Amino acid sequence: MESAAVSEQRKPGAGPSAKQPAGDNRPKILAATMKRYQYQPDALIEALYTAQELYGYLDLDILTKIAADLKLPPSHVYGVTTFYQFFSLKPRGKHTCLVCMGTACYVRGAAAIVAALEERAGVKAGETTPDGKASILTARCIGACGIAPAVVFDGSVAPFVTPESATQRLGEWLANGS
Repeated sequence: MESAAVSEQRKPGAGPSAKQPAGDNRPKILAATMKRYQYQPDALIEALYTAQELYGYLDLDILTKIAADLKLPPSHVYGVTTFYQFFSLKPRGKHTCLVCMGTACYVRGAAAIVAALEERAGVKAGETTPDGKASILTARCIGACGIAPAVVFDGSVAPFVTPESATQRLGEWLANGS
């Protein structure tokens, strides 16, 4: 189930750096999270997680705000954000397809799955379809080597995925958007 905040952020101009509409309490929620940790630098991951949940992604304005509030160098905040796979600097689609590229998955055909998904969606891995329906993502490893190749469809891990089964799932998302 998608939160109203995440649904709202998918509208053009509704991201973290957009002018917030009256009654939008997301900045207050983020501030309360950092306050709970007394604005200590070790609250960074929690602040980033909260911002990601509130806005759906982390743009440079929100990263700069978090850096200033926690008295951290912006480069450190950016480095942490780009290190962890969970965080995104761009809006993601309504649906996400995350292909594991770890050794076991790669050896068992993950590259072919990514290629098939890219062709079907018309975008490269790491991008979102122009209509915002789906994002194709890759991860270094999701720790599901025994069921390789594994793909995470909207948070649910699918085992022994083939290019055909992955593109079928993506096709359903693109056809009806649900």
